[in-house]
Amino acid sequence: MILYSHDSAAGHATPEGHAEQVARYGAVMAGLEGLALDRRAAPLGADADVLRCHPARYLEALRAGESGSRMLDPDTFQGPGSLEAALRAVGGACAAVDAVLAGEAEAAFVAMRPPGHHAERETAMGFCLLGTAAIAAKRALEHHGLGRVAVLDFDVHHGNGTQDLLWDEGRAFFASSHQMPLYPGTGAASETGAHGQVMNVPLPPGSDGALALREWEAVLERAAAHRPQLVIVSAGFDAHAADPLAQLDWDEDDFAALTRMIRDMARDAGAPVVSVLEGGYDLPALGRSVRAHVTTLMEAE
Repeated sequence: MILYSHDSAAGHATPEGHAEQVARYGAVMAGLEGLALDRRAAPLGADADVLRCHPARYLEALRAGESGSRMLDPDTFQGPGSLEAALRAVGGACAAVDAVLAGEAEAAFVAMRPPGHHAERETAMGFCLLGTAAIAAKRALEHHGLGRVAVLDFDVHHGNGTQDLLWDEGRAFFASSHQMPLYPGTGAASETGAHGQVMNVPLPPGSDGALALREWEAVLERAAAHRPQLVIVSAGFDAHAADPLAQLDWDEDDFAALTRMIRDMARDAGAPVVSVLEGGYDLPALGRSVRAHVTTLMEAE
């Protein structure tokens, strides 16, 4: 299994007390210590890949903000190192797509921050600057010529950005489970995409992993029916009971069980898996959960 990471993930500095903090990267990398992974540096994402999802004026506005520090919205911060980190998250995800489609591994994990699944076409929000998972899906479809991709998001917050970027893309099945009500307020079951290819699964506050796993059985039936040639996972670990930003009651075993379900569906479809880091804000829980996720993807590889 391939791991893409880069120290620029620690160069995206947020204000003191911000949940999406530099220490998240250290917690993730500590959680992966000792694993037999093919460790590779995440390259810078190419403009051509970014521009499949975001317009040039948006990318240029982010570049124009590199020299200083600014709040893009009440939650989302850009400093001098932020765009490089976001571009390397995109580059890592696109390199992972290239690698697994070339048969270099059955799965890859992109351990980068900031996350990406809240970034809409021209809007940075929810800690996110660029829509990493959607950009990776578009690379698979446009650069590699795939006909069908599945993007599966189990972050506790709805992947509104990925949904926005793939809303009109009938070749991409997108599914998100998330606590509701919760930020960003989207993700109702009635939001189904321009081609009926979007599936949202709201989960009530206080619900546990057992409920989520039952809901994901139906999600993965839909994903399998799409016959994906590649599965992209938005792997957020903020549904953990210890997380400070939400009220779901999952643990590391739940993340492992859900990962196994996704991995088995992908294998049955003959599709490799690319997983990208999204949320997770309790540092010890994040490290343990990432390790559970990655070791499960590694099983029997």
